[in-house]
Amino acid sequence: MTDLLEIVARQRAAHLTHGAPDAEARIDRLDRCIALLKENGPAFEAALNADFGNRSAHASALTDIMTPVGALQHARKHVRKWMRSEKRPVDPWFLGLLGAKAHIRFQPKGVVGIVSPWNFPVGLVFSPLASVFAAGNRAVVKPSEYTPRTAELMQSLIEARFADDELAVVTGGPEIGAAFAALPFDHLIFTGAGSIASHVLRAAADNLVPVTLELGGKSPVVIGKGADMRTAAARVMAGKVLNAGQICLAPDHVYVREDARDAFVASARSATERMLPTVRDNPDYTAIISDRHLDRLKSYLADAEAKGARIIEINPANEKFDQQEHRKMPPTLVLGATPDMAVMQEEIFGPILPVISYRELDDVTSRVNTMDRPLALYYFGSDGAELAELEQKTTSGGICVNDVIMHCAQENLPFGGIGPSGMGAYHGRDGFLEFSHKKAVYHQIRRDLGPLRTLRPPYGDAVRKLIKSTIGA
Repeated sequence: MTDLLEIVARQRAAHLTHGAPDAEARIDRLDRCIALLKENGPAFEAALNADFGNRSAHASALTDIMTPVGALQHARKHVRKWMRSEKRPVDPWFLGLLGAKAHIRFQPKGVVGIVSPWNFPVGLVFSPLASVFAAGNRAVVKPSEYTPRTAELMQSLIEARFADDELAVVTGGPEIGAAFAALPFDHLIFTGAGSIASHVLRAAADNLVPVTLELGGKSPVVIGKGADMRTAAARVMAGKVLNAGQICLAPDHVYVREDARDAFVASARSATERMLPTVRDNPDYTAIISDRHLDRLKSYLADAEAKGARIIEINPANEKFDQQEHRKMPPTLVLGATPDMAVMQEEIFGPILPVISYRELDDVTSRVNTMDRPLALYYFGSDGAELAELEQKTTSGGICVNDVIMHCAQENLPFGGIGPSGMGAYHGRDGFLEFSHKKAVYHQIRRDLGPLRTLRPPYGDAVRKLIKSTIGA
């Protein structure tokens, strides 16, 4: 704990000594991050593959290299504009006519802690860093202990390019994680499980540290009127097999009209077979991160089957998975899932997809609203009234129409959850604002005019008239 405190103290001292960095310094930090990722993509892909047992190199390049590079480049392009003070109107209005001014100055908060998860252990360090560095902060990163090779590589590469009072990485298990959350940061961002987030919040509360939580939950898919079933199924299954469903934004379960359920199932099966003609030794298909998580997923299927669900394993080559090197699980559909099943109570975080029939859209909104507010809701269809009803009657971190996950790639949209799926948001300018202190600055007129003098004792009729004219009573 002492070493962790010393790192934070060094960064805070550097922040106080040098003050808010100018645009050139911020761009330099962003450029160093971009270069680090571009020059070491293959090394990160190899480390991720080793940590997972098997992880698609192409998927790693997409999610852990290309995506954060895009966020960093977006911040680099816009940071000068984001840094400008923002003018605000003066109230009462007549003071503005006499020379009063109001504006917001955006200041770095100082030292930001970043707790990153195992599912995207590179992307979910450098994507937040785009916002943290654009806002002028310094940062300390705690990567997941589930991906130790990736964490070690990232630590060595960062140490080669950054002074530890700019950016530092600390590694370790749960005890280090607990100590990290209790540090006196100026802001903390945690990406991970909701069960851990509550502990993070309690630890941060002792130092009154503001916290951004990026969690997850059971993000539903609604197949509505006018949906192109082949396209919808292909996009849903692409989102489900990416990283073997180990994504906070993965489509968790699907609602489809009764008369279209079989068409969706057939389309989902054929789309998955085209993507993954084999599963067990397919380098494009990622392994489950650990035996514990694999056992958890298997228990969901066993529980669902025992309670009457129909299990459809999509295994085109009829491969056996009882003896394998890398914890592969075939994409699996669960038909007839009911609320009492574990697969409908817990975030799945794996390649299992319950498919639930419905008759009326009200049935869907009612079920969605009985569950925790999700990180995302996905709608496939062309009926504007249906979409409007879903937008108005449900609450989620975001909505993506006719696709899954892709709203997260929009740097001009905030990304974040609500309630159990998270708090706060980042990406683009919203990330800059999240990690900035918005300092209100007001310049009063220099002349001491009558209306200003009435605000001081001794009070009399003048102040009463001012109050009455202001509130209209």
